Amino acid sequence: MNPIAAPLEDLVPEYIRHFEAYIPSKPDDELKKLYGCDPLYRLNNNENPLGPPAAARPIIEHFAAPGAAIYPSGDAYHLRRALGEKFSMNPDQFLVGNGANEVIAFVIKAFCQEGDNIVTADKTFAVYEWIAEFSGFSAHLTPLLDFGFDAEAMLNAIDKRTKILFICNPNNPTGTYWNREQLINFMDRVNGRQIVVIDEAYCEFVEQEDFPDAMELIRQYPNLVVFRTFSKMYALAGLRIGYLAGSLEVVDIIRRTCVVYSVNTLAQRAALKALNDDQHIIDTRNHIRKEKARLLPLLKKLGLKYQSGEGCFVMIHLPMSDTLAYRKLMARGVMIRSMTGFRFPNWIRVSIGSSQAMTAFVKALTELIEQTSQ
Repeated sequence: MNPIAAPLEDLVPEYIRHFEAYIPSKPDDELKKLYGCDPLYRLNNNENPLGPPAAARPIIEHFAAPGAAIYPSGDAYHLRRALGEKFSMNPDQFLVGNGANEVIAFVIKAFCQEGDNIVTADKTFAVYEWIAEFSGFSAHLTPLLDFGFDAEAMLNAIDKRTKILFICNPNNPTGTYWNREQLINFMDRVNGRQIVVIDEAYCEFVEQEDFPDAMELIRQYPNLVVFRTFSKMYALAGLRIGYLAGSLEVVDIIRRTCVVYSVNTLAQRAALKALNDDQHIIDTRNHIRKEKARLLPLLKKLGLKYQSGEGCFVMIHLPMSDTLAYRKLMARGVMIRSMTGFRFPNWIRVSIGSSQAMTAFVKALTELIEQTSQ
């Protein structure tokens, strides 16, 4: 990290001086040149290999250029009404943001002030921790238990300045989840003293009958906030659109921190069409199930430990550095997620991609393991 020159340093808060910026990967065309690979299969960001739902495709393909000159609906008016109808809730119980990262920031800004903290797990979606810390608040991190969120540890981590508890359900990157009984028990023990955020970014992938629909619990728990996204199941990651839901009272508070006009017109229109395309969910689930059933036996054959739960990804433990594995797999045209940043050193996370991409991954991984064992 480059040192900050005085007098600029005097203007920078202490918590920003010591915060490392997240550096995203280079664009695919640059990566292909860097690693000498073509094609490049993206299995790093949990993107849906089926692409956007059929209902949304005409909206994306035929977006009229003059529309780009007009500001979008500042509060995603039509989409919020569609969400209200889908979940039998008041449209004002929803806020739409520029991806999940923005709605996370909405909630933290709404409830935290100097000296406050959040509680979450140490090995989960890191953005809860990052946004809290670069906003000047601390994050109390609890260890996972059997790859899942530990309710008891989270409750024990609460102090007088804890404002928000973040649970990723199912968890990214482990795929574990709290069932309905576990979630209700946790909410009862919190007893309204803190805001509880349930991030359901991958909920549409879950087929287990005991998985809770947190939307249904909002009526019972006014301190509950639910996050969902159009990036994963609905394959609109490139348009950046997600949303939160909660009681009228809590959403009214969060709305005060909401940046209007942050969600573009095309994203709103595509999400509106995608929302009720149930066949797309069925098709995606079938594909993920089929490819996981093909992948997991091959991992066993290679003698690799893996963690496969709910969601469109699998974690794999390697007999080498995950960052080294990333570079070697990239040279073979396969892009995965190294997990050191998730505090899982020597693990990688592979997204379930197209059948062609998964075949390329298995071939590249097999070559890598065989090369390592020689």
